[in-house]
Amino acid sequence: MRFLRRHAAVYVGAVIALVTLSPLILLATDAQAAGWGEIHRVLFRSRSAMLLRHTVVLAVLVAVLSAAVGVAAAWATERTRLPLRWLWTVLLVLPLAMPDFVVGWAWHLIDPRINPLGGATLVMVLGTYPLVYLPVAAALRRSDPVLEDTAHGLGVGRLATFWRVSLPQLTPALFGGTVLVVLTVISEYGAFEILRYPTFTTEVFTEFQFEPEAAGALSMPLVLLGLLVLGADGLLSRRDGGMATGVRRPPEPPRWRPAAVPAMLALLGLAGLGVGVPVGTLVYWIRQSRATTLPPVATLGQATWSTLEYSAGGALLAVVLATPVALMTLRRHTRTRDVLERSTFVTQAVPGVVIALSLVYFATRFAYSVYQTSTLLVVAYALLFFPLALVCVRASCAQAPPELADVGVSLGRHPVTVFFRVTVPLIAPGLVAGFCLVFLTAITELTATLVLAPIGVETLATQFWAYQSEVANGAAAPYALVIVAMAVLPGTLLGLWFDRESRTPRRPKPVSA
Repeated sequence: MRFLRRHAAVYVGAVIALVTLSPLILLATDAQAAGWGEIHRVLFRSRSAMLLRHTVVLAVLVAVLSAAVGVAAAWATERTRLPLRWLWTVLLVLPLAMPDFVVGWAWHLIDPRINPLGGATLVMVLGTYPLVYLPVAAALRRSDPVLEDTAHGLGVGRLATFWRVSLPQLTPALFGGTVLVVLTVISEYGAFEILRYPTFTTEVFTEFQFEPEAAGALSMPLVLLGLLVLGADGLLSRRDGGMATGVRRPPEPPRWRPAAVPAMLALLGLAGLGVGVPVGTLVYWIRQSRATTLPPVATLGQATWSTLEYSAGGALLAVVLATPVALMTLRRHTRTRDVLERSTFVTQAVPGVVIALSLVYFATRFAYSVYQTSTLLVVAYALLFFPLALVCVRASCAQAPPELADVGVSLGRHPVTVFFRVTVPLIAPGLVAGFCLVFLTAITELTATLVLAPIGVETLATQFWAYQSEVANGAAAPYALVIVAMAVLPGTLLGLWFDRESRTPRRPKPVSA
């Protein structure tokens, strides 16, 4: 009995890891049921080669450009004393709150003849560069400027100092952000479908509507591509030994000079392209529409409520599942616990349409009563965004020493009582942050919602997609604007939180005896 109690956290973590990995297991089972002949027919056709080429080319283009834009923006905000630097941080983070399918639709309305590859690259760069900007800016803000000052003192120019001194220190943050960019690109559907740029994800969704067996087979290289990117990230992270830590002098940006005006204009233009142009396009179409073409307020309100309801349910379930895993890794780092924790991040490399297809396969064969119900959609949100919740909860659990819970148990309190009265108050900020992050991400999820939404229930994303498919721009614009409005405020708070958090010096970790 004592053995079971001692290892209960590992057992719970193993069960949750199995649940998060279940979409991949179901996908493999579905593909095997289709037969190797069907798999060979689908994967080894000329169109599949074209889809792979399109996906890889776009991912490389977006990764390179987003890395360049993100690093340049981080350097401008962290190494140039701009007025109201917190405001620039917020403006550069706001594109994260813009759904890519809304931005793609806005640019398509501006120029319906836009080049598919060029338009897809533009939309994804505008939406993903903050994924590089945030970690690189944090690395610059917490880096030791002594090396840069030494290089300047030796007569090395600013550009040469950046390439030889600063960039090598930023490599881990830069590569980590670029990996997130690539995973975002290979999982995107809505923007590419609107811009008529076929990728594996768009083809999987199309095949699901007409030939589900082919959709399952096409999902396999998509998952393998994501796992390959995630594996490369883990390999390079393991090889990166980091830099020696000590007492570092905070970087002091140079005094503001008129030469910084071009940088300010460039940052303003970047934010305008990513946020101002799409929002302005939505407002324009709403103003141009007649009262008869706009959606009824009641319908818009019902779609908003459904979106909030499903997103909140998925966020709550994700946090509940993430908490035991985070606490498990906090107790003691063993190979088993580390493997279980890492396995839960696999869904980060799996597109939403693949998660949805695996749940459709499960429901239609083993639990038909939950097929096309709100339960299945909530589970999909929880599985899809589980890594986001785990990151937030785990960071908060680091501030809750397990010794406090041990003291409570030693005083005769039941472990459940100790958990709710001692541990939960300590990790509450992480629980709230994880809930909010998953909630906001689920609001803008399109593919899983289109596949799993209950019959007769409409959300903001599904209504927008239905109207834009019918070229009813005036009716689609209000739904898109509500989605943006619901995400912009949290995006602003994220920028403010990042600006404050990254300025706070980290406390040194205690040295264990």
